[in-house]
Amino acid sequence: MEGNLSMNEKAERIISEVKGVIKGKDEIIEKVLMAVLARGNVLLEDVPGVGKTTMALAFARAMGLATRRIQFTPDTMPSDIIGFSVYDKETGGLSYKEGAIMTNLLLADEINRTSSKTQAALLEAMEEKRVTVDGVTRDLPDPFIVLATENPVGSAGTQMLPNSQLDRFLIKLSIGYPDLASQVEILTERHTEDPLDKVECVVTGEELRALIAETDRVEISEAVYRYVAELVQKTREHPMVTLGISPRGALALCRMAKAAAFIRGREYVLPQDIRDVINDVFAHRLVLNSKARLNEYTPEHVLSEVVGSVEISEVKEIKGITK
Repeated sequence: MEGNLSMNEKAERIISEVKGVIKGKDEIIEKVLMAVLARGNVLLEDVPGVGKTTMALAFARAMGLATRRIQFTPDTMPSDIIGFSVYDKETGGLSYKEGAIMTNLLLADEINRTSSKTQAALLEAMEEKRVTVDGVTRDLPDPFIVLATENPVGSAGTQMLPNSQLDRFLIKLSIGYPDLASQVEILTERHTEDPLDKVECVVTGEELRALIAETDRVEISEAVYRYVAELVQKTREHPMVTLGISPRGALALCRMAKAAAFIRGREYVLPQDIRDVINDVFAHRLVLNSKARLNEYTPEHVLSEVVGSVEISEVKEIKGITK
């Protein structure tokens, strides 16, 4: 590791390593790293075969994170995730056998193929970074990130994640198919080798924690906080919405915007940072009503109207730079 690299240069190196594996999806790669720096969990929803799992593994290798993978199936049990206790005849007590969750990056593959009971086992871990087994609470490694993949709800054998589960994901993204040039590059490269084998670890665990701490220090002015609050209020008042954005969702948007500012080399958040990530943070949290479904409204339609209806009412300065 080069010790003289700046924080932003280290973030750029992580992005560069993942770009070597995932072609033509630079914006998605940047947003996944933003979520990691914002201490958030990521949900990748897309059809099979577009690189969801490959992207997760590339990030894990580039950041030197301990990684475990669970392939969710209908018979996956909560104990497979959080662990379980067994009787220890030597001590006469219970001994904890850790589950897959005791890692830095948990790859939850096809999370919507398992039961609601098993999905619920992740709730405490995703929000509080700890697990409780038989009344004993254990902290998870730092950092701890869940990167989950799911196939669209219409796929056979899948079920929708409950709102309580969706709310634990900082962002929800869709990779989509590569463009023609990227597809040709993928076919050419993978004819003879696996690009994952070339991914190098470019930051240590300590350096990643320092990047996260630096992201935490990004400033948000009162004007931008008010802007976020007005956007949130508009989602609750929208005629097509049954359930608007909660305070947790508003905090998630601020965290993601701080990470976006950090990736772009700034120490403060601009309204444009908010607008750039609002769909990723809010769309999966909105619950639309029957009127919206009849009129073929999507959460993205609602958010487009919300953003268009709210203006920045005040201009502030941070460190002499006008926003």
